[in-house]
Amino acid sequence: MKSLKNIISILLLLISVSFHSQNVKVSSYNFGEGLNFTTGEGHEIKISSYFQPYFETKQYTEANLDAANRFRMRRARFRIDGETANKRFSYRFQFDLSGSGESDDDTGYLLDAIINYELTKQITVSFGQRATYTDNRELFMNSNALQLIERSRLTSAFASIREFGFFVNGSFKTGGNSALRPYFVLTNGDGGNVFNKDFGGLKIGGRLDFLPFGTFTNFGQFRQADVMRELTPKFVIGAVFSKNYGMSSRRGRESGAILYLDANNEESLPDFTKFGIDFLFKYRGFSALGEFVKTAATVPTDITQRVRTNGTTATDFLVNNVQDVENYVKGRMMLGEGYNFQAGYLFKNGFSIDARYTYLKADEYSFLNNATFYNRPNNYTIGISKYLARNYGAKIQTSFTYIDGNDINDNTGSPIPGNEWIARVMLTFAL
Repeated sequence: MKSLKNIISILLLLISVSFHSQNVKVSSYNFGEGLNFTTGEGHEIKISSYFQPYFETKQYTEANLDAANRFRMRRARFRIDGETANKRFSYRFQFDLSGSGESDDDTGYLLDAIINYELTKQITVSFGQRATYTDNRELFMNSNALQLIERSRLTSAFASIREFGFFVNGSFKTGGNSALRPYFVLTNGDGGNVFNKDFGGLKIGGRLDFLPFGTFTNFGQFRQADVMRELTPKFVIGAVFSKNYGMSSRRGRESGAILYLDANNEESLPDFTKFGIDFLFKYRGFSALGEFVKTAATVPTDITQRVRTNGTTATDFLVNNVQDVENYVKGRMMLGEGYNFQAGYLFKNGFSIDARYTYLKADEYSFLNNATFYNRPNNYTIGISKYLARNYGAKIQTSFTYIDGNDINDNTGSPIPGNEWIARVMLTFAL
């Protein structure tokens, strides 16, 4: 926490010095979109933030258990964007002061730290830490622009969320109003920046998006509900692929979380492949998002040891009381497939009605079969939101999720009968 405060203090000091030395003026402000500044030399700086207080209650349909209630600050984001006078260099820093990430097992304060260079009018190269292009489309959307309170279980199961490395994105007109947007990613494959030893190899991947009817209004491709009420249909469809060479975690979020060795005590880690297709459609207040993801793993044949959490090693790889290295390793990874479909309509009075269905199908040997955290194949959600501004500046959301489990446990690991109900309420307020 102390290091976070130091980083923010330095950033604010640099901004303050820049403001006093370069004749900085407020250029524009739109509630919910951030505060924009320009300097006498033509530099631009944007400061934005939002916070989301949150309440959740969870109940089981057949278990005689008290409801599990939780209050917390779900997100408290602070972001700084900047551009040089010639617009070719830009940067972004983003922090989550709540200490909670996009999912419950992805925590951290520094979210984005990225430098961008406009190589041409169509191609931009970036280096640093940011949300990766090789996740499902929902990860393209900021958390304050979500249609429902939480991201789908598809994201929880398969997304790496943020990564550190090189990113390239392009945008090319392909005739009429249509556009083609390719993306390329080369990262460490271990989630965010690794401060200690970086285990495993690199991750390489890409995405290709096609927009047949032109670009969305006001970055609508990266926001879920159709707040802008598109006057003509807008649609984007994409395909994504990535391969992580030597992964040391369940899905590529945490370096060194799961390690294996060969007979010479050298690192020997499985490869992790992920591919998917997805789309987003918007028209006159209606929006629909569809996503499909599938993962697979290749396990080296020379693994002889596994590293325990305390650093010691073991040679047993028991699966159903039989030594089975390959399936033991796969059983600790997020392997399988899933799809998510959600749709909603935003009325002119600011009320939105939304629904989602998410399905997860685990491989025979996969951590998706874990009864405490997963093993819940069907997720049904309905939500009602009230947008208090004509954008994402302020809104109140509530949602109800029914989860069809299969031999599930509660949060303590104890077996429970029946399925789950989760009710959520959240307020979003943005600068």
